[in-house]
Amino acid sequence: MIVACGEALIDFLPTKDEQGRDSYRPAVGGSPYNVALTTGRLGVPTGFLGGISTDFFGDMLADELVRSNVDLKYAGRSARPTTLAFVSLAHEEPQYAFFDENTAGRLHDPAAHTPIGDEVEALHFGSFSLATEPFASRLAQVMDDNRGRRVICYDPNVRPTLIADRDTFMARAEAFACGADIVKISGADLEWLHPGADPETIAEGWLKGGAGLVVVTRGGAGVTAFTRKGKVFSPIVPTTVVDTVGAGDSFTGGFLARLHEKGLLDITRLRTLDHRELKDALDFANRVASITCSRAGANPPWRDELAA
Repeated sequence: MIVACGEALIDFLPTKDEQGRDSYRPAVGGSPYNVALTTGRLGVPTGFLGGISTDFFGDMLADELVRSNVDLKYAGRSARPTTLAFVSLAHEEPQYAFFDENTAGRLHDPAAHTPIGDEVEALHFGSFSLATEPFASRLAQVMDDNRGRRVICYDPNVRPTLIADRDTFMARAEAFACGADIVKISGADLEWLHPGADPETIAEGWLKGGAGLVVVTRGGAGVTAFTRKGKVFSPIVPTTVVDTVGAGDSFTGGFLARLHEKGLLDITRLRTLDHRELKDALDFANRVASITCSRAGANPPWRDELAA
């Protein structure tokens, strides 16, 4: 099983009403939540670890996880409100305004719920749940407790408006990256973390620090993976883009799903992947992301929408 750990929220996506006025429609979302939807829909045993409200937004989130074949035994329900995010698509990368105080997600305590079982082969962490307390420290503990026992995947998915202390966040991000078996990061996030730095230089530093594999996504410019054996490039799959909400998350989910499918989602195996195996996983993940980009919101594909 792959378990995605972090926030589940409601994205309010911009749209037009019948009179052509600006409006918003609610949609399930959250970066780790989207990763769970992706792996679940791709036929991989999947779980979600995070807080979900018992309000009607929380019901929307839980119902979609169940519909997408995601197990909720590692999630916790509470009467606290659901995190809300309003999305702007006026720029190349989506912009977000978050409402997250005292929510079910932010105050979730994994230690009070089902402990991680032996069936879990990989844990994915990322996004603003690793920047807001107290959930950030609680997730960091889950990561520490499981490092070396199962694959750790990390995507910073930086949300600058929620980062109160850049230096603290930077130090934690570096530690997470060096301690992960898979680091997936967008070019925009890499630029925010290390302005003007060469991605290959940063990746090499993380690999020397202990990371197993570093994958840098660059939107239309494709994806490059860095390993101790060199680097592998995968071009994007041409598609008519509706929006890019959830594209990076569906890439991550697709990448993890393909590694699982091929028997490669293993701490030792990830460090010895040959370029053919790695490119196959990158290409598959790009196909998954392209389908997500072809429709509105974070709506990743099901396995039967992809060729073998």
